[in-house]
Amino acid sequence: MPVAPADVRKIARKALDVRETLPKSRQAGTLVGLARANQLAKGEDVSLQTLLRMRSYLLRARENYRNAKSQGKTAENSKAIQAYMLWGSTPGLRWAQRQITKLTK
Repeated sequence: MPVAPADVRKIARKALDVRETLPKSRQAGTLVGLARANQLAKGEDVSLQTLLRMRSYLLRARENYRNAKSQGKTAENSKAIQAYMLWGSTPGLRWAQRQITKLTK
């Protein structure tokens, strides 16, 4: 099974770190999102089923992420950005898609 590349691991770790500094009311992420961020940040193997879930989430959340970014927001002041980063952000989406293509040939 593939392991997330360094840039995706770094993004997930940063999201977890930012989240820890914020009050509960400003923390983003479901239990699944937090599990994914920890999995990515630790460089654990990622199954095809998880890659498919990553792609699905990141595609659904992409517009909210882009809207927040276009307003000049950051992970520190946007739950949308914070949550997107927990799943690996745009590099995570690209990586998941490449892995899905490889694994389903």
